Amino acid sequence: MTSHDPRFEQLSERLDVVQQRIAAAAAANSTVKPTLIVVTKFHPAADVLRLRQLGVGDVGENRDQEAAAKAAQVADPDLRWHFIGQLQKNKAKSVAAYAHSVHSIDRASLVGALGNAMAQQQDATGRKPLACFLQLDLSSVYPALAAPDGDANSGRGGLAPSNMAALADLIADTPGLTLAGLMAVAPLGVSPEPAFELLAQLSAQLVAQHPGATGISAGMSHDLEAAMAAGATHLRVGSDILAPRPVVL
Repeated sequence: MTSHDPRFEQLSERLDVVQQRIAAAAAANSTVKPTLIVVTKFHPAADVLRLRQLGVGDVGENRDQEAAAKAAQVADPDLRWHFIGQLQKNKAKSVAAYAHSVHSIDRASLVGALGNAMAQQQDATGRKPLACFLQLDLSSVYPALAAPDGDANSGRGGLAPSNMAALADLIADTPGLTLAGLMAVAPLGVSPEPAFELLAQLSAQLVAQHPGATGISAGMSHDLEAAMAAGATHLRVGSDILAPRPVVL
């Protein structure tokens, strides 16, 4: 792959537009630029390699089978893989083998499975701890944040903020895991600002108990500016960089 590759040129142009948006939002809010996680789900490993050539250091996936295969194909120890989808316990061992972080921790049983998997990984490879973000369902706090059809999270998962403290303590006490912070998706069909403001408040509560858990994983292609205004430290952007996956007929 070279700079003459049409797909490389497309990715370069689209990545530049998103980076300009991030830079403008950072300047407007007088904040440090957050980590950009390029969500590569449904796109081939070849695109991940192109993104690496463009300086991308963080990519996101939401299905273990696809992520594990790409990580093996790319085989780049400096590339950070972020697991951002709902995770089943039986996939914990696989995810622990390649992931830098998991952004969708929402139950104690998953923490236990990841802790066990990481213990095996660290014994075998000495790898660093797995960064863990608690995924919160913000619509469970204020019904006003829910989408008009009543299906605000559309199956995205997440725990109620009232359960945040207990699960945070469990992660912090589990060897091999590091409590990184919070993740949330703004409810569909409504303005994202109230949801992200709530997330910032919850983050402050978490940091008061766990000073190192300063991460806020929020913001996607359509609402990254709103997320940054509320203090997002990690953005998860896919379609605005990779474009929708072509339909194969």
